Amino acid sequence: MEPIKITVIGGGSSYTPELLEGLLAEADVLSIKEIWLVDIPQGERKLQIMDALAKRMVKKSKHDIKIVSTLDRRAAIKGATYVITQIRVGQLEMRRHDEYISIKHGVIGQETTGAGGVMKALRTIPVILGICKEMEELAPDAWLLNFTNPAGIVTEAVLKHSTVKVVGLCNNPINYYKKFAKTYDVAMEDVRINFIGINHLIWITGLYIKGKSHIQDVLTGKSASYEAANIPDFGWDHDFLQSLGAIPCGYHKYYYQTDTILQKQLLEYEQNETRADQVKKVEAELFELYQDPDLDKKPEALEQRGGAYYSEAAVRLIHDIHLNTQQIHTLNVRNNGAISCLPDDVCVETNCVVENHQITPLQTSEAPAQIRGLLQVVKAYEELTVEAAVTGDKGIAIQALTIHPLIPSAEKAKQILEEMLAVNEPYLNGEPFNIGMSATMEVKR
Repeated sequence: MEPIKITVIGGGSSYTPELLEGLLAEADVLSIKEIWLVDIPQGERKLQIMDALAKRMVKKSKHDIKIVSTLDRRAAIKGATYVITQIRVGQLEMRRHDEYISIKHGVIGQETTGAGGVMKALRTIPVILGICKEMEELAPDAWLLNFTNPAGIVTEAVLKHSTVKVVGLCNNPINYYKKFAKTYDVAMEDVRINFIGINHLIWITGLYIKGKSHIQDVLTGKSASYEAANIPDFGWDHDFLQSLGAIPCGYHKYYYQTDTILQKQLLEYEQNETRADQVKKVEAELFELYQDPDLDKKPEALEQRGGAYYSEAAVRLIHDIHLNTQQIHTLNVRNNGAISCLPDDVCVETNCVVENHQITPLQTSEAPAQIRGLLQVVKAYEELTVEAAVTGDKGIAIQALTIHPLIPSAEKAKQILEEMLAVNEPYLNGEPFNIGMSATMEVKR
């Protein structure tokens, strides 16, 4: 097997040890010879810390793998077999602004949807498309594995505006497989789940354990046919679940429990303790740990950062692409008719067959009205967000926010966007977002 080069853009991320652990476990099977970690000058200190830790982890593994850390993105991309993107444009400080500005205006602050999702996408998509342009030139056969949030929106931008082979990943699906395998005391291979939806808005419409349906166990809160230690409880009212006929993901709480979540966020806002603040503290603690010269493995504290099984999802995918196993993964890909109520050219999150030359989504069942309604509206918001990021059209950005279920009015959408654009000006070009005027955004690197 030809040796492969893996490039991690955002190599200074606190998530990198999780990814390295997975790659090292499969190093021999995949013939990994080089792992390049690349970041921007603002992240150079974190990259240096990660470089040292990565080299200690490789030494402990006894694999013959070259670790290269650099600020030269083109050199890192050149000749890569797989490029993994895990970037945060504006770092955690801009995430904090996304959350605080939203909550200040009385709407939920969340980094992957609503007002925060729009702003993160406007900062991120131009950078990702710049990476894709370099991949088209320097690594035209490479696969791009995108973990950068908002993952579905970012992946859709690449699908629509690049020729790069791209797939978006999220750790949500693999978490469900792990949870159900543990609940029913079976191997992950014995669990089959039918998903329908988009990133961070997926519903489970089918749950099978060794070929037998068990979705009613969760919908009713009891099992009539299997001795499970405990039926998974996702915190939803069972009358609601039965009428929905599906299992929502954790992100549905923003839509199905809006009042409760907003009240909680308003309290966090008053105490200067939103999720962004919490993550900032955890990340600072992690990088203190990473500097320990005796640390040569992923620390357990990383689990507090979120992203459980992120590395497993990534490495399983690389393994199955590279070895052409034709296994099924739940991924973010071009719809191509898999979900009939959505346009063919949008990004969806669904089960796919993975081959080394392509990833093919599997046809889902028809979405019932109670799923279809929310799914179509949020997808339209994502489509408009991609268009706004690519064209720089403020009017389109306002329309994206206005139709989002978490934004109560066009007036509120405009107010929030104006304030967010002002704060984000260093990450966009100097030209204003005039309504009706298209201005392509340049990202200052």
